[in-house]
Amino acid sequence: MNNYHKYLHIDEIERDLGFYVTTVGYSKIDKNARYPEISGHPADHIFSWNKGRILDGYYIVFITSGNGVFESAKTPPHRIESGTCFILFPGVWHRYKPDPAFGWEEFWVGFNGDYPRHIMTKLFCPERPFVRTGVNKDLINAFTQLLSIVSQAQIGYQQIIAGVTLQVIGLLNRMTFTERSENDPEAIWVSKAIFELQRQLGNELYMEDLVAELPISYSKFRKLFKRLTGKSPNQYHLDLKLDKAEELLRSTNLSIKEIGYYIGFESPHYFSRLFKNRVGLSPKAFRVHSHQIKP
Repeated sequence: MNNYHKYLHIDEIERDLGFYVTTVGYSKIDKNARYPEISGHPADHIFSWNKGRILDGYYIVFITSGNGVFESAKTPPHRIESGTCFILFPGVWHRYKPDPAFGWEEFWVGFNGDYPRHIMTKLFCPERPFVRTGVNKDLINAFTQLLSIVSQAQIGYQQIIAGVTLQVIGLLNRMTFTERSENDPEAIWVSKAIFELQRQLGNELYMEDLVAELPISYSKFRKLFKRLTGKSPNQYHLDLKLDKAEELLRSTNLSIKEIGYYIGFESPHYFSRLFKNRVGLSPKAFRVHSHQIKP
């Protein structure tokens, strides 16, 4: 694969959508080669090991071969091995480089917007920016797809690459949770419960029954669930329902009553009240507003 990178022009349409990709790239750094290569990069992205840099936006860097070192204002120097992603956070000083004796191959994607700010702060943190992925086929395919789409630059490609970048974020989140769960039975219990909450989105659930087969009392499980997710099981289930309601209001013509029934609310009034408490708009007003902001 040839070295390639692209910095994208972001117009108001992309900004209004709330999720936009700013750059994608791939680079193979040979042994003892200069790093970083400054040719073709904007001034605010160029850095040296001595000075480091601070960026405005999120970046995911995927090292597929070789090794090196990463350091940030939030983390001490950390050795980067092949099959590792590290995340750059807006406003956080950082620096990184390959080991001159080995070099490395790197893919990257940069992105920004209201939506990624929301999900990245929920899923990742600057103090733990590393995800051990291995040379994951799905991740490589996603980065390769990003490069292919951007290089062809067909009409509407910006929205497509935003979707692929979301896929990358989802893959990293799954790997993070899996890595944490492999030697942590408590995380496995919570993962199983979340699966059931998602599977039974429209059903009334008794949380005590959900954990009846686990070797833990419900009160202890509830504390564990909140520690790992930040929410109680009931609140997590309610948020899943209301997230689904937002999706259906945006993408279907189902009535408010039908959507309420779909996610398990027999009373349309109760559904509307909960929705407004969470979103700040009634379901009807939310639907009108979401249609108005479409490009």
